[in-house]
Amino acid sequence: MAYAVHFAATVLACYLTAQVLAASTWTWRAPRVAIVCWQAVGLALGLSAMGLPMALGVAPYDRPTGSALLALADDLTHGTLPAGLGAFHLGLVGVGFGIGAVLLGTTVRSVHATVRAQRRHRDLLALVARRDPEVPGALVLDHPSAAAYCLPGVKPRVVVSAGALSMLDRAELAAVLTHERAHAQERHDLVLLPFTALCRALPWFRWVRDAHERVALLVEMRADDKARELHAEAPLAGALRRFAAAGHRIAPAGTLGLGDRDLDVRVQRLLVADRPPRLLGAAALAVAATLVSLPVSLFLS
Repeated sequence: MAYAVHFAATVLACYLTAQVLAASTWTWRAPRVAIVCWQAVGLALGLSAMGLPMALGVAPYDRPTGSALLALADDLTHGTLPAGLGAFHLGLVGVGFGIGAVLLGTTVRSVHATVRAQRRHRDLLALVARRDPEVPGALVLDHPSAAAYCLPGVKPRVVVSAGALSMLDRAELAAVLTHERAHAQERHDLVLLPFTALCRALPWFRWVRDAHERVALLVEMRADDKARELHAEAPLAGALRRFAAAGHRIAPAGTLGLGDRDLDVRVQRLLVADRPPRLLGAAALAVAATLVSLPVSLFLS
């Protein structure tokens, strides 16, 4: 039972850590560190959700979960089970594997849906988008609304609308393009994918949906940081203000858009010169590493 308690404690720790991360504003000053912490929480939660029923099921072996599962597989092969291990325990082990199958299945479905949406949109761009020497490395959509987004993938595309081009000055446009290229370079679509899968696997947990929202905002802030490294804060902040005033719409499915989330918060953040909290960030990374190491060690021992 001690190993099951460890898994249960990790699930609780993941929940509490997620609550702290969601309520913290230091994450805005260090979005890359915060994203890593959120990823660690998600991984630890998934492993612990699998491990808890498994650990309860193999409790009669009185071994760490990984070695107990190996012993159970060996005993099942030889048709013998230890005293005290019955159908109820085997059912719990099956529940653990079932949770793993659900998480894997939702991840695969999320990947498939995202890739399909990206392929459809890439085909659409081939028909309606055009190159413009004024916007090197990007595609232009002849549409009056303001839009700028990245279509990620092996061959990413940066897309801006004619409405955005008419709205932005040169400095603002350059900052916007750098922002979108940052999404492609750092594969922020893959960062968001596990949280999309968790939302599908655990739709009744509001804090899981909140985690997805927080990570999506942090991804935008990270791309903002990459843009202001080259173009300073003012041009990007000006572009965000213009998108907000224009009523920027959410980017198409499978893409990452400049103005999808919390424009006012991002503008305020850009205009406040706060240094990243190095000590707090290091402590958060240590907690994240501990969360992941607990279930991993139980599965590997």
